[in-house]
Amino acid sequence: MAAGIGKGYTLGYSPCPNDTFIFYALVHKKVDCGGLDFIEHIEDVETLNQMALEGRLDITKVSAAAYGHIGGRYERLRSGGAAGWGCGPLLVSRERLSDLRGKRLAIPGEMTTAYVLAGLFDFKLRENVIVMPFDKIIPAVRDGEADLGLIIHEGRFTYKDYGLNLVADLGAWWERETGLPIPLGVIAAKREIPSAVRSQIDNAIKASVAYAYANTDEVMEYVRRYAQELSDEVIMNHIRLYVNDYTIDSGSEGERAVETLLAMAHNI
Repeated sequence: MAAGIGKGYTLGYSPCPNDTFIFYALVHKKVDCGGLDFIEHIEDVETLNQMALEGRLDITKVSAAAYGHIGGRYERLRSGGAAGWGCGPLLVSRERLSDLRGKRLAIPGEMTTAYVLAGLFDFKLRENVIVMPFDKIIPAVRDGEADLGLIIHEGRFTYKDYGLNLVADLGAWWERETGLPIPLGVIAAKREIPSAVRSQIDNAIKASVAYAYANTDEVMEYVRRYAQELSDEVIMNHIRLYVNDYTIDSGSEGERAVETLLAMAHNI
């Protein structure tokens, strides 16, 4: 029996504003889903990576780097992912640092794109890591529980409010090295789902994004539910940065960015 039949398709995405913005209309049946039902599972990205590794979700957002571990079971969709320019993970610290060797680095997960990029940028950063939920990293660096923090999502808009300093913009480094947009996350669907249905899901995600931009006030009520500590200004800056043309369709450039990241990650 194919995934999803008789129970709806399980759909995993994060509580970050870009994901809740993208999938609101899909899970609330505001767009034509061709009779498909979706059961949402909202978890932080590393939890979603691990769930995909275990094959527990039919369709899910995963870190682009994590796709290298699940590609045998999942096919990448072209819509709903996160990629772009000027939106990569940041390396931050409380103190000004001249040497990164041996420093305690707080990371959002070992399967995240951010952690792979950190290792590509400077392998010394992999020597002493502390794994924690992404929203705990900035407070941990501020309070001295870690020397460095690898921040993603809305952290790029708020880290200065905590008195932290930018050590490196890993997205900007990636762009200089490759000439490609930074591939942060992809939507993956189980290969056992018929290809025609996967295409149908792709189209439904595109429609969901279009609905969100046409009905932002309605969608924001749902987005705020999972981003309660963020101001509307930060939420909208987050959405504008991460929900872009690559979200509608990754295109050949977006696909090449993912393949390049996976090839480089394989080397470390």
